[in-house]
Amino acid sequence: MSKELLEHEVGEQVNLFLLVKSAIKGIASNGKPFLTVILQDRSGDIEAKLWDVSDEEVKMYQPETVVRVAGEVHNYRGRLQLKIRQIRPTNHQDNVQIADLLEKAPISKETISNKLTQYIFEMKNPNIQRITRHLVKKHYESFLEFPAATKNHHEFVSGLGYHVVSMLDLAKVIAELYPSLDRDLLFAGIILHDLGKVKELSGPVATTYTIEGNLLGHITITVNEIAMAAEELGIQGEEVVVLQHLVLSHHGKLEWGSPKQPMIKEAEILHMIDNIDAKMNMLDRAMKRVKPGEFSERIFPLDNRMFYKPTFHS
Repeated sequence: MSKELLEHEVGEQVNLFLLVKSAIKGIASNGKPFLTVILQDRSGDIEAKLWDVSDEEVKMYQPETVVRVAGEVHNYRGRLQLKIRQIRPTNHQDNVQIADLLEKAPISKETISNKLTQYIFEMKNPNIQRITRHLVKKHYESFLEFPAATKNHHEFVSGLGYHVVSMLDLAKVIAELYPSLDRDLLFAGIILHDLGKVKELSGPVATTYTIEGNLLGHITITVNEIAMAAEELGIQGEEVVVLQHLVLSHHGKLEWGSPKQPMIKEAEILHMIDNIDAKMNMLDRAMKRVKPGEFSERIFPLDNRMFYKPTFHS
């Protein structure tokens, strides 16, 4: 069986079907146009350059295009890059689908759905339970299909749902250690905190920000969704405002895009759990490519640090 994209070592030749995840046009120092493309398959993505591109080629290699690429993996300034030797769009005879090239969550959508259902079922506060169930049901398909971001963490099919159930499992352990935490509030906050991404993002293929995403952002969208759900269900009470606060404060700091800082115990813990799960996902995906005794690429969201894999790691 042939190697997938990120299974190739530096210096190895690549000859694969890949999906154009993004394509940005630039102008080189010689005044000629080029494309910076991110190419992906199920194993992940890699950056490549297309030099001296024509207007026709710019149109040809737009996001969501499947291409056949031959080239070589290079290390450029500490990051993997694909030096393209040949590239062409696919045709009907190639018999390859976009779905074949998408990175997916390590657990199935059915598993994610079952976990969500169980956590909601166990909630004892009827107002919190009804709002949470209503919004998950309203956005069910997208919630299970969408990524959690365009880059950095959980940026793959079902990434949003996988991120949420990973956080829920972590929260369950923490709540057992600290029984003063309100489980219903913490679990609902986790389930709802990124719900607005189903409107903020375009979908699981070549993910970009929507107009609503750019103008409002997922935090504002989610807060509005909670208010609408409460109104539709005829729910009034402090639970509505507190749930909205958990969403508004989950980024933790004002400089991290959080409209409010956590002012409720469960909001503080939600922020920490979110941070842990996002960082672990970044680290696990980065370290997959690293051999024992070597350093990772620099990870921009983690203060641009490199991480070392000890030689005694299994």
